Amino acid sequence: MEERFDHIVVGGGAAGCTVAAKLVTDGGARVLLLEAGYSHRHPLLDMPPGIFKMINGSKFMRYHRTVPQPHLDGRVHDIPQGHVLGGGTSVNAQVYIRGRPADYDAWHELLRGDNDYPGWAWADVLPHFRAMEGNNRLCDERHGTDGPLLVSDPGYVDDMSRWFVQAMQALGVPFTHDFNGPSQRGVGFYQFMNRHGRRSSAAYAFIAPLERDRRLTVRLEAPAQRILIENGRAVGVSYRVAGGPERRAWADGEVILAAGALVTPQLLMLSGIGPAEHLRAHGIACHVDLPGVGENLIDHPEVPIVAAASGPYGYYRQGVGWRMLRNGLQLKLFGSGPVLSAGVEAGAFVNPTDPEAPPTIQAFCVPIVYLDRDTLGLVEDTHGLTVTTVVVKPRSRGFVRLRSADPADLPLVSPHLLEHPADQRAMIDGQRFFLRAFATRPLAPRIRRVAIPAPEDSSDAALLAHCRRFVKTNYHPAGTSRMGPPGDRLAVLDSRLRVRGVAGLRVCDLSAMPDINAGNTAAPAMMLGSRCASLVTGRSPITA
Repeated sequence: MEERFDHIVVGGGAAGCTVAAKLVTDGGARVLLLEAGYSHRHPLLDMPPGIFKMINGSKFMRYHRTVPQPHLDGRVHDIPQGHVLGGGTSVNAQVYIRGRPADYDAWHELLRGDNDYPGWAWADVLPHFRAMEGNNRLCDERHGTDGPLLVSDPGYVDDMSRWFVQAMQALGVPFTHDFNGPSQRGVGFYQFMNRHGRRSSAAYAFIAPLERDRRLTVRLEAPAQRILIENGRAVGVSYRVAGGPERRAWADGEVILAAGALVTPQLLMLSGIGPAEHLRAHGIACHVDLPGVGENLIDHPEVPIVAAASGPYGYYRQGVGWRMLRNGLQLKLFGSGPVLSAGVEAGAFVNPTDPEAPPTIQAFCVPIVYLDRDTLGLVEDTHGLTVTTVVVKPRSRGFVRLRSADPADLPLVSPHLLEHPADQRAMIDGQRFFLRAFATRPLAPRIRRVAIPAPEDSSDAALLAHCRRFVKTNYHPAGTSRMGPPGDRLAVLDSRLRVRGVAGLRVCDLSAMPDINAGNTAAPAMMLGSRCASLVTGRSPITA
């Protein structure tokens, strides 16, 4: 079976949904969107707290198990990625963070040099953020109110989150009402991609309005096998639907990869684009020798601080059946209650060693004792609080490699979290700083004991051992097919997101990032999708 379209988008995540929709609405194109996962329409996905049901076992997630990490004594851990239309925006905690302007200004300086350089400074990307945003509180030169992506204040805030915010202020951290404002520094309550208890994913924001538009064809459970290349040009995609026979679709315009930072480099390599020696080792003919494909894997490392509460504070698992019924009725009857919370409600950006310098640590405050296979047995299942500390500009770099030439085999992933000494130093300082919040009023009286890290030893050595034992992904892999300036041999893309050495092929997901932004990555992924559509169509996001 063969079909022909103007453009083909591979991957229906945050970037893929955005670029596909904008190619249709701004460019009037006929677009095929291929998504390996499932429909986003499910009650648990829609509800803000549904993430807690998704994260540790769900068909809507694909779990990439890392290779053993030597610097972590051989530890392995999973990197869950959305396996659903909307990608991470359909399964994540919905925190809306763009990163700071300096992140994009740094890209701008790095990428200068192409003859047709489009610019990647904050001034260049801000119009894309504003055009997609429908904020229910903020309206200024940084925020939009009429966009399809609904951004809201938390619908419910637990007292534990409020006490955390107040304790941080007592430590001298200023309160901020907008982490996407002029300064990222501060403590406060996040904004979220939802409205009235319903998630606003990229699938809902960008694809749902086009469900009756014949120019957009969406195929679910349709993993791509490889990019079809003829005479140095990407001309189509080989894919399967629900494990059926191979199909081919042809593109008169461009093929755009948006399968995520772990799968996009895999698809490039399966298609003969990547490190020549590595491809030959798997029996794959090399069309273009690009040694940077799969290199430069960046992820935000996170480490938890977990404490038991001194009373019935926060969200506790026991009796969850009755509480779910009660909370569901409260939402239905009054439009209020804990079901409106994504679990993460409050957070902070701080620099523990220099308060006036750019933040080095982001924190997420979750009013629950977070239990997983690493913490089980060390932390009792009770009322409590988890604060995760995240290094926002990590210097550690990992890689993605082919496991085999079979597209069904997940790639080999080695993120190297906390390998760089600077990341270790930042995480130790972050842990020590936020442990002080647990001992500061008004939070301190509500804490019975800190379970991890062990409170009796807060030395650098003890905290580093804790960090190495519990570090895991913050679910933000990026950088594996990055943009770079002319002459950069490890750059996979030019500044217009075009794959070097192959015409008609672009990448617009997080793998295109030269460096990761400071903070959550869902909004930047959608910005990349929007920017890619503008580069293809020549249309400004303001006209969208």
